[in-house]
Amino acid sequence: MAFLIVGLGNIGPEYANTRHNVGFDVLNAWAEATKSHFTNVRYGAITEILLKGKRFMLLKPSTYMNLSGKAVNYWIQAERFDMEELLVVVDDLALPFGTLRMRKQGSDGGHNGLKNINEIIGYRQYARLRVGIGNTFAQGRQIDYVLSEWSDEEQKTLPAVLDRAIDAIKAFGLAGIDRAMNTFNTPQP
Repeated sequence: MAFLIVGLGNIGPEYANTRHNVGFDVLNAWAEATKSHFTNVRYGAITEILLKGKRFMLLKPSTYMNLSGKAVNYWIQAERFDMEELLVVVDDLALPFGTLRMRKQGSDGGHNGLKNINEIIGYRQYARLRVGIGNTFAQGRQIDYVLSEWSDEEQKTLPAVLDRAIDAIKAFGLAGIDRAMNTFNTPQP
């Protein structure tokens, strides 16, 4: 069995290490841990990780966040993935920093990347892993906040957050989404 794991973010050095790119960060951390290398392909960069007989295709779209649906749709079609094999990793302002929330389906929650995916693929019944980035910004400063770099304090704990997100993705593929949700939707002590 194979899974398409999509980490949302924006390409370019000006977006590296920003809160909005946490989807890229999760996939980069997993690739680095397994010594996998991304290859630039149509609409993004991909690498594959084999784990216990399962194939995880990691995709970082190069279409920019607000046009992520184009890359997702292309790779679903090209690799013939079923919707239950799709997991999108995305930042979430509504969750405290470091909190993970996996869902089987849902709305875009105001996230433009998810909104575009829903519009392009015409479907909302796919899994998503939301990674909390917090919401400590002044009124009207949301865009500046999501496009800003992690604070020094966040930077210290970010590796543990990324590791936990990787474990959630592994559980999604190996144990199923229900068990993954039961395990990773519980706040850490």
